[in-house]
Amino acid sequence: MTAKHIERRLLIIDDEANMRHMLSTVLKKAGYQVETAADGAKGLEMIQQSPYDFILCDIKMPIMDGMEFLKLSRERLGAATVIMMSAYGSIDTAIDAMKSGAYDYISKPFKADEVYLTLKKAEERERLKAENRLLKARIQKIEGDYNFGKMVAKSKAMQSVFQLANKAAQYKTTVLIIGDSGTGKELIARGIHYGGERAAGPLVPVNCGGIPESLLESELFGYKKGAFTGADRNKKGLFQEAEGGTIFLDEIGELSLSLQVKLLRVLQENEIRRVGDSKSLQIDARVIAATSKKLEEEVEKGSFREDLYYRLNVMKVEIPPLRERTEDIPLLCKHFIGRFNEILDKEISGLAPDAMARLLESQWPGNVRQLENAIERAMVIADDSLLMSEHFAAEMQRNDTRSREDTVFEGLSLKDAQKVVEKKLITRALNETEGNRTRAARLLEISHPSLLTKIKAYGIDL
Repeated sequence: MTAKHIERRLLIIDDEANMRHMLSTVLKKAGYQVETAADGAKGLEMIQQSPYDFILCDIKMPIMDGMEFLKLSRERLGAATVIMMSAYGSIDTAIDAMKSGAYDYISKPFKADEVYLTLKKAEERERLKAENRLLKARIQKIEGDYNFGKMVAKSKAMQSVFQLANKAAQYKTTVLIIGDSGTGKELIARGIHYGGERAAGPLVPVNCGGIPESLLESELFGYKKGAFTGADRNKKGLFQEAEGGTIFLDEIGELSLSLQVKLLRVLQENEIRRVGDSKSLQIDARVIAATSKKLEEEVEKGSFREDLYYRLNVMKVEIPPLRERTEDIPLLCKHFIGRFNEILDKEISGLAPDAMARLLESQWPGNVRQLENAIERAMVIADDSLLMSEHFAAEMQRNDTRSREDTVFEGLSLKDAQKVVEKKLITRALNETEGNRTRAARLLEISHPSLLTKIKAYGIDL
């Protein structure tokens, strides 16, 4: 028998010296590093001292038999594959052995080739399992590259956001999320919370601009019984509700100056004071804040405290608007179509080229939220499996400054639309790769000669 086994450690446990000698001789020639034990107790002692890839174990033995060895070694076997042997075998014995963790069962007497083939089969199984784990890890990495929490994006700008948010998730550090309305600030906050050690704790979102100032203080910090008319009991505030977790203060720029002072104390001292109470309470809640305002400008105007701004701005995550990362639009469309297919019980396969071209040209003042609403509305209207340009008529307010080539989308020619989209994507790919045509072809997923032909056809000069 020829073998390709390199450094595979194997333990033989059998009370018969002749069997140990025969198996050792054969399997050493097959390339295994072989050690032996005369009973289960000795075998148990040996696996505690060092790991093995394979274990051949007899069932009938003195001191400790094979079944007892299996049960006692279950937590110590690691990745070892156990194959049981017995001259007193039955189907029930084999089943019991496999239930206890054995990979296979061989009845004595057997030929050396049978043992070798059983080991080969076990090795193949382990190889396939390892390949499967590697494949799953690769798939998770590929998917993870485009995901953070419930957000999807592939643009470089958003990949940087995801990387920063992933780092922020590992600590209790205060985070300030900046971005236009609809860019996904709350989704980033949720991703940070659920991606860290506080995931088991509560996430309490608060819209600071949606609660009247007169009520916001008692909502945030709670109140004591008798603090004001109607306060007939003690009430926990949202900071207390977020104990052990995260409080997400959305639209933090809307806080009044008086509340800003009180929030500053929370961040400095990790304590709150309920309305009507003279004592402070210690709290353990991580703060993530978000705003669509430019807080630096608000500080200059005097409407936002400078000291609070620096307390909040420990780690800033800035989300770019959708108009600055249009390469995310196709991925977002696919994501929303998949989601709304389930919700609306539809079977929409995608967008027609002219529809995608119009989406790529839009300025998206409402950002991702507006795109999401546009896709949902289009899917409700659509009767066929493809979303067409007319399904987005309500969303598409064309720019007066559009270029002459874009006017082809007023017609119905898919070929013309395809040409415009191709030219824009090729130009973008060349810009992103600084004119490297080989890398641009790879990004565009077309051949290098095909790219050169299209560059010439569209008159692209970079």
